[in-house]
Amino acid sequence: MSTVFSFSDDTIGFIIEGVVDDKTIENLKESLALKLKEYNSINLYLEDSGIEKFRLQSVVTRALFPLENSNSFGKVAMVSDRRWIHLLSSFNNLFTQCEIRCYTSENRIEAMSWIASK
Repeated sequence: MSTVFSFSDDTIGFIIEGVVDDKTIENLKESLALKLKEYNSINLYLEDSGIEKFRLQSVVTRALFPLENSNSFGKVAMVSDRRWIHLLSSFNNLFTQCEIRCYTSENRIEAMSWIASK
């Protein structure tokens, strides 16, 4: 399950909890596609809020999505206390044109401030 919210016209956020499966990833991609129809480039906030389980295929899809759509994002803020998510995001940062920053849950307000700033 995920909660979708907007920081500004060109910035979308997701708080994700529960099971991350193909349906969750497809819902995220659909929301992003709708936003990208309005704007050439958007900012993205993703927060891990008690994700219980990941399906491997969903993780791979999530890892490839920023690479496949790197021109569509200006900034991406990842909020999670899982080190492997930070490592995966750092890896993506090497191959994309967008700026990806990782934050712990303790620093989520800093992440929100950064993603909302121009």
